[in-house]
This record gives sequence, structure tokens and C-alpha cells, in this order.
Amino acid sequence: MQLSKENLRNIPSGSTVVVPDEKIFSLPEKVLQFGTGVLLRALPDYFFDKANRAGIFDGRVVVVKSTPLGGTEDFDEQDNLYTVCVRGIENNENLEEFIVNSSISRVISAKDAWSSILQCAHNRELGIVISNTTEVGITLTNDDIHLSPPHSFPGKLLSFLFERYKAFNGSDESGLIIIPTELIVDNGTKLRSIVLELAVMNKLEDNFIQWVKTANHFCNSLVDRIVPGKLSQNDQAETEKQLGYEDKLMIMAESFRLWAIESNSKKVMETLSFAKADEGVVIAPDIEIFRELKLRLLNGTHSFSCGLAFLAGFKMVREAMNNSQFSSFIQNVALNEIARAMSDSRISYADACNFARRVLDRFRNPFIDHYWINIAVQYSAKMKQRNVPLLIKHYSKFSQTPAHMALGFAGFLLFMKCDINESGNYVGKINDLEYPVQDDHAGYFAEKWSSNNIDDLVDETFRDEEFWGTDLSLLNGFAEAVKKDLRLLTRDGSVSAIQQLELNKTIV
Repeated sequence: MQLSKENLRNIPSGSTVVVPDEKIFSLPEKVLQFGTGVLLRALPDYFFDKANRAGIFDGRVVVVKSTPLGGTEDFDEQDNLYTVCVRGIENNENLEEFIVNSSISRVISAKDAWSSILQCAHNRELGIVISNTTEVGITLTNDDIHLSPPHSFPGKLLSFLFERYKAFNGSDESGLIIIPTELIVDNGTKLRSIVLELAVMNKLEDNFIQWVKTANHFCNSLVDRIVPGKLSQNDQAETEKQLGYEDKLMIMAESFRLWAIESNSKKVMETLSFAKADEGVVIAPDIEIFRELKLRLLNGTHSFSCGLAFLAGFKMVREAMNNSQFSSFIQNVALNEIARAMSDSRISYADACNFARRVLDRFRNPFIDHYWINIAVQYSAKMKQRNVPLLIKHYSKFSQTPAHMALGFAGFLLFMKCDINESGNYVGKINDLEYPVQDDHAGYFAEKWSSNNIDDLVDETFRDEEFWGTDLSLLNGFAEAVKKDLRLLTRDGSVSAIQQLELNKTIV
């Protein structure tokens, strides 16, 4: 039995899946969504669906399929229904739930039915536009918005807005809330700027451009949820057997979820009523706090742990978290050092710790295959952007060496010990096995390691203000700590070094 509107009633009564009520299928279309990807289906669409089931939002989603790859057949066959398998750890307990998402009403191909998409602009109840067209989607190109369809995402959006403007005679009430979810800073601000510039390039009337500026709200947003997407073949078969139906669109997502939307507008608050259904949706005048929490406590903890974990033989993040000594190191670097260093007038230490503990639950998730070697891609840039500012903050507040950060930095330097192979690629070695060093600055570190002298390596690297944006040798005691840790790592290995460090350490 395949998942469909008709077959919902045939799902076995003993199934653990949450199914939609019949009345949801008659709700009006309130959202236009550019993109069919798994992030949109597992995050914004997840929130819309949850709010609909709670009787809060009462609106469905029209999806614009812009890419030429694949069709809409699977959506059509399943009446746009799909299962979200939520799997993770919350409060140290495993969580698993299955939800049939009924938020999508239609999936329309921009290439084949652009006129149908433009007709949605005439729908008075439609009030929200969301997108996830990858980072390259929010770029300015010399696009003609009168094409059917325009080539670019901003071109398509501008064409839709122009149709909306004409349909409602430029009334303020017809303006839309536009929320891009592409992973770039100030995504809403950048999209607005591109749309306005493109309007001028297309010689659109001044009154329309003014309407775009004043009646529409372009909101910056930040999304955070790991969505592996399609299940493995065996997992899919077992899950379908458990639930009692087949589902070609089934996806898996971690339990953690965050959609931070930047606005202080009353209209935005009222239109985004779905936010009341889940604490994972946050509407705030400034979302930079959430970006900082994610960058330092999730990404920063990864970067301080990555080299050590990989060199210790752990392939995946969850494997390191299942080791008591390494788990203790990760907790200490996050809670005792990063959280203390980053806390300030905007982010309290308690708030930082609360976020960090949720991050640690995410690291433990037994359903997510997150490989350390993938986290190590462009390792030096990540260390510079994420962690060097933390080091500087730590020293400005405490004037002493953060022991876990020092060991993590030493692990980074040892991971970056590499040579170029016959294929012209940089590789490191662990127990005579090669691993790729995929970093634009791999050659820089290969040259620094060429003498194999730890003192020279650390001194020369730390003094390179042009590389780091600061002189790390000025951080009192940090260079000596990293040298000591590097000697320990090269002699005894990561696990032994962490055991010695964690001795007599207390987790917050």
C-alpha cells in the first residue's frame, strides 16, 4: 500500500505514525515555496504541518519546482504526502517519531506551468514566500522577468511580486512576508537588494518598486537542522514494514530544530502564526545571537575536537561521544571554555550552556552519520573563523591558557601535518594509513612541518599575523601549551593526551 490521501484510512491502527485529519486538505494555500529539497520539507514544512494539526496556522504550501532534475510524479502519486522520521536524543533520552506531513497542497514545475504559479499571486490568502535555492540562488543575473519562467530565483520572485502588485492594484495589504533560508548571512537583506536592482534593470515602474520596498517584508533567517534525507534501503524497508505503507518521499531528520526569523513587525508576527506551535521557531528583532551560538558552540566545538578525534581513530562524531574520556573532553571544551569565553551582555553563560547541552545531544545522535574527515574540510579556515576569536575572548576575560582549546589546537596542527603525493594531493598519515587534507592552505602547513621541529612550527605559525588576523604568540602561555601538547600527541597519541588532561577535571 502506497501512502496517499485515500490510503490514510487504511494505515493499521497499531501504527505509531501521526496522520493528518481530513479537514487539513481543505485549508487554503498561504505559502509559496521555492524548492522541493529535504531541508524545506523537514523544517519550515514541518512547522506548518505541526501548526495545522494544532489548529493554529490553517494554511498549506504551494511548492515551485525550479530545477530540471526529476519531476513531480512522486508528489502527485502520493497526493503530496510524505513521512518525516524524527530521530535523535533529547534530555539524554532517545526520541523517535513518525509524522505524515500534509502541509503541501501542490508541487508545480516552473518550466512546465509558470502561468499556474503566477496565478497563485492572485490568491488573497497567500501571505508568505520561502526559499532554499542553495547559496548561488541569491545572486544577481541579467534576467528578464517577462520570460516564462525567468532563469534565476530572484527573477522568478520579482515576476511573482509584479503579478501580485497588478492583481491587487498595489495595495499595502497585498504585500508578502519573504523569508529565504539559504545559508548566507543577511539572506533576506541581500535578496531584497537583488530584487530591487533587478526591477530597475527590467525598467519596472517606480510605483511598483516603492510597493516592493514598503509593503513587503524581506526577513533574514537562520535555519539549523541536520536532515540526512532519504533513508538507506534497509532502513526504508524496515520502517515501511513498521508503519504499514510504502513512501517514496520519506525523509529522516534529527530532533533538534531551529528557524530564527528576524523581524519586529507586528504584521510579520501575525502572519507567521505557525511560530506559536513549536519553540523551534523564533521571531526576534536580532537573530545574530543564534548565529553566534551555532558558530561557536556547535561549529567551534567541532573544530577544537576534530583533529584529536580523527587521529584517535574515531570515524564519526557519535563514536567519539560514546568514549567516556573523549566525551568528557568535548563537554569541557564546550561548557567550561567556549561557553565562558563567549558569554557577554547579549548571551548569558546559562543560555550558552543550555544551547551547548542541546549540541551535545546532537553529537550523540545514534541515527546521524557525521564523519570527522568531512568536518575537517577547509580546517584552517574554520579554525581561524570559528575558534581564534574565542581564544582572544578567553584571554581578554581570564588571562590564562584554556587547556582544552590548547589541546584541540595542537590536534589541528598535527592533523595538518601533510605532504603532497604522486597525484598532486595533500595527505597526512596515521598508523601508516593516508588520509586526505582537503584545505586550501595545506601547502602552507606542509612547508611549516617540513623541518619536523615542533618549536619552530608553533613559533612561526603563531607569529603569522597575516594568516590568522592576529599574532597568536602574544597570547600568554598559549604557544608553550600547544608545544607541550604536540609533543604529547606525537609520543602517546590523542587518547592518552586526553586522559591526562581530563584527570581531575570536572564537567559543568
